[in-house]
Amino acid sequence: MPITLPLARTNAEAHLFLDLQPCPNCGETRCRFKSSVVYVDDVLASRYTGTCARCGTERVYEFRLPDEIPPPAASVRFGADEPSQLIDPGVWLWYSEVAAKQVPMDHAGLDEQARRTARHALATALAALEEVLKFIPPGAESVPPEAFTSLDGRAVYESEPGRFSRLRLTAVRDYYAERSGGW
Repeated sequence: MPITLPLARTNAEAHLFLDLQPCPNCGETRCRFKSSVVYVDDVLASRYTGTCARCGTERVYEFRLPDEIPPPAASVRFGADEPSQLIDPGVWLWYSEVAAKQVPMDHAGLDEQARRTARHALATALAALEEVLKFIPPGAESVPPEAFTSLDGRAVYESEPGRFSRLRLTAVRDYYAERSGGW
């Protein structure tokens, strides 16, 4: 029976997924991966290989490539219109919040490098939040509980399920978008 590989919609999504994976041997997340394009059961795939920075365990991840590669984006983009198969909505929301916390409330006095860093962090927060919204089915008002497939994502959901309503997610997205216009 052929192996079904998860889809990595963009390199950015694949790299974020890899950054979040702990070593199965020691739990370390630091690992420098090298990528190659391979065929797995006649499916075009990306293979990422690396060695754990702490214990030396070899790590390998393979992802199916999309049928159509999205064109380069003007800003941060993790995927097309479909929801992620690699990262669940709870982890996307957590990551969005991590990126947003890197953006100072007041950008007066920042040098150009600090401004670029802040703009990128805000664009990342916005893109990750957009990923959460993709999990809301048409006509639904919130992300369904079954969309949370990881332990970390489910923990984020269970801590406050109301954060995954379309209304709240849209309000936060609009706030990030408004803030990004001021940089």
